[in-house]
Amino acid sequence: NLKSTKHNWAFKGEPEPELEGRQLQHDRGKTLGGSSSINGMVFIRGNSLDYEGWRQMGCEGWGYADVLPYFKKMETYSDGGDDFRGKSGPLKVHRSIPKDPLSLAFIKAGKEAGYKETDDISGFCQEGFGIFDRTVFKGERWSTSRGYLDPVRDRKNLTIITKALVCKLIIENKTAKGVCFKNNKGEMNNIKAKKEVILSAGAVGSPHILMLSGIGPKDHLGSMGIELKADLPGVGQNLNDHPDFMIKYKCLKPVTIWPKTKTLNSIGAGIQWLLTKEGMCASNHFDVVACVRSGPGVEYPDLQLCISPIAMDDNTWEPLQEHAFQVHVGLMRAHSRGKIELRSSNPADPPRILVNYLKDKRDRELLRKGIHLVRELLDQPSFSDLKGKEIFPGESCKSDSDLDKKLNSHISSQWHLSCTARMGLKTDKHAVVDNSGRVHGFNGLRVVDASIMPFVTNGNTNAPTIMIAEKISDKILGTKPLPRMDLQTWQSPNYQTHQR
Repeated sequence: NLKSTKHNWAFKGEPEPELEGRQLQHDRGKTLGGSSSINGMVFIRGNSLDYEGWRQMGCEGWGYADVLPYFKKMETYSDGGDDFRGKSGPLKVHRSIPKDPLSLAFIKAGKEAGYKETDDISGFCQEGFGIFDRTVFKGERWSTSRGYLDPVRDRKNLTIITKALVCKLIIENKTAKGVCFKNNKGEMNNIKAKKEVILSAGAVGSPHILMLSGIGPKDHLGSMGIELKADLPGVGQNLNDHPDFMIKYKCLKPVTIWPKTKTLNSIGAGIQWLLTKEGMCASNHFDVVACVRSGPGVEYPDLQLCISPIAMDDNTWEPLQEHAFQVHVGLMRAHSRGKIELRSSNPADPPRILVNYLKDKRDRELLRKGIHLVRELLDQPSFSDLKGKEIFPGESCKSDSDLDKKLNSHISSQWHLSCTARMGLKTDKHAVVDNSGRVHGFNGLRVVDASIMPFVTNGNTNAPTIMIAEKISDKILGTKPLPRMDLQTWQSPNYQTHQR
């Protein structure tokens, strides 16, 4: 339940200048497993060219051939292993089985509109219309806590402390010596590290802790009265996210899941799940997806379109009280960049989060293109007996200026904050960690989470973040990296001249 803050940090963002000053909520996991324990359970690796881009930015050892072995290592795929998919990893990944008429129509409409259909969006070909994978096993969420932590809880060299607030890192002579934290009784404690301190607090928490510890932009830390340990101007900068916009339609047939959300029906669905681990509560209701390019000249997909068999109110997140559905337009490679800064030197004060959504005008143009592509898609024959009136933004909303107003008032987050302690060469003044996750200029200190991505991947960030942890684990252990896998992936041969 994301409305509860028991397991959700629920950070309140700063007023977004391009979004009418709206303050978006940024959901982050406040429990074992982090955000993998509260997310939408979507599993998508990203595009192979994402990782080639990382490599070209100076992150040697992070090209697609380098990371693919770790993607395979970490998963047990429900359809079995092959050249691209794993079969014996700790993370259970289940391929959706689309059955509802809206999902089936979505795939058919893609083909009718001239798009490619792909067998596996995390395999040989990401581009096109395909089926979503989920981190689900036997009807239950499969978080990193279940996959990685549960099997080793009884190890004598593992101590798990929950409900503790990290206050700062203990730094002496450019070496991380330990961690200072407050326990659930309000008592301050220090833990000393034998070898390393590994910071995995996420794209919000990791830069927050680094800055509280005196590692970050000199002027900003000085303004907070924090003793400077190292001037690393990239800490908290380069914030990436995937903006999301929802287009909503009336449904001409009673095939949505809206009736199942009513009180008695939802209780019944809950009982069914408890007894059988099947039914409505065993799904995230994102079965199919389209990874498409916004136009000619775009090398690989920059838009993610997905359909949901229910439409939600943007403000209350309650279902619209009618048979309706929505299509999400996600911008996967936004140009705008934001930042995370300290609110104060008090560790209990949440940091300031400014994503700067739509600050770069190119992002507006791309999202408008995405809206037009969705409208074209739903005009295909497969939706003729399903698509009713466009509820939002409305059929009359067509001009750039009208669409921009709706973007300003309704853009939301896909909760994929990342890149705030990015990986790169030491000569790059905005890089925070090296290719092994080690913080530049320090001994015994690594960051291992989505914050070290140079730029956000093309899709939901859970899978790439787990891959990062798997890969750097070998570096921490001093284990030889897994052998590279130089497999060819598909890229449109006509991308320079064709959108599809």
